Amino acid sequence: MTTSSSLTAPRYSRILGTGSYLPEQRLTNAELAAQLARDGVETSDEWIVERTGIRARHFAAPDQTSSDLALPAARAALEAAGVAAEEIDLIIVATSTPDMVFPSTACLLQQKLGIAGCAAFDVQAVCSGFVYGLTVADAMIKSGAASKALVIGAETFSRILDFKDRTTCVLFGDGAGAVVLGASETPGILASQLHADGRHVDILCTPGTVSGGQVLGHPLLKMDGQAVFKLAVGVLEKVARAVLEKASKTDADIDWLIPHQANIRIMQGTAKKLKLPLEKLVVTVDQHGNTSAASIPLALDAAVRSGQIKKGETVMLEGVGGGFTWGAVLLDL
Repeated sequence: MTTSSSLTAPRYSRILGTGSYLPEQRLTNAELAAQLARDGVETSDEWIVERTGIRARHFAAPDQTSSDLALPAARAALEAAGVAAEEIDLIIVATSTPDMVFPSTACLLQQKLGIAGCAAFDVQAVCSGFVYGLTVADAMIKSGAASKALVIGAETFSRILDFKDRTTCVLFGDGAGAVVLGASETPGILASQLHADGRHVDILCTPGTVSGGQVLGHPLLKMDGQAVFKLAVGVLEKVARAVLEKASKTDADIDWLIPHQANIRIMQGTAKKLKLPLEKLVVTVDQHGNTSAASIPLALDAAVRSGQIKKGETVMLEGVGGGFTWGAVLLDL
């Protein structure tokens, strides 16, 4: 006997459109080095490029918040998808630099988009945030809890940088990237996997908090660069292979690798471990710096809009960040 449930077609999710936004202020390494020199901090374009591959980054204006950056990125993704804001029934914003303690940056973005009623919340997984958010949205769409989702990474990391620490302040930038994820009869998101290991909370953190109207602890970013590097290369290869196995795919099936844009050495090391030619590596870290949760969707949008990534190609997204968190998503565009 055939039941109605057995006739129900599988429900998948697929990226319908991408968008991004970078603040107007762009700082080259030379310009940033000149600013830092006025405060007695020595660095140079050569020093930064050699260690990170970064050549420039964007900083938000003093009155720009993470939701302000998210808004044009969201609108661009909606336009690319051909979806009206009113059709969105889920908003997830991945950010470590929210506008305020609460409400969520997602709710503030919802207000700015002029819509109401749909679920809206933030995801805090630092540089892995977009991968986390995309995985959550995929699960909600597959379950029927949502049909069209906005997933956004938005950061104003310039607000939490210690500009007396040249090992960290030269690394980060601000920006936002977005995708519209929609229900589909054919798979778009093929597989994903998320991980965290709280034993490593101290190697990358901003340990300050607000209490009684005052900041307690250290409110600026702290990082053990060598420890992060060692962990990142190892976990990114493992999670990529786990996701490939889950999707019944191999290294050869990857058309493009978009890792978190933190350091060109980590990115190239991951590509080599996956036996991918560097030509398949999408790189924007040179122009954007490390934009944390915004880095993957920023790179994805840049590659899609330039024609580098084409419809139907298979893309591996990978993120790793403070927490220590990491994860990967394999998708067909």
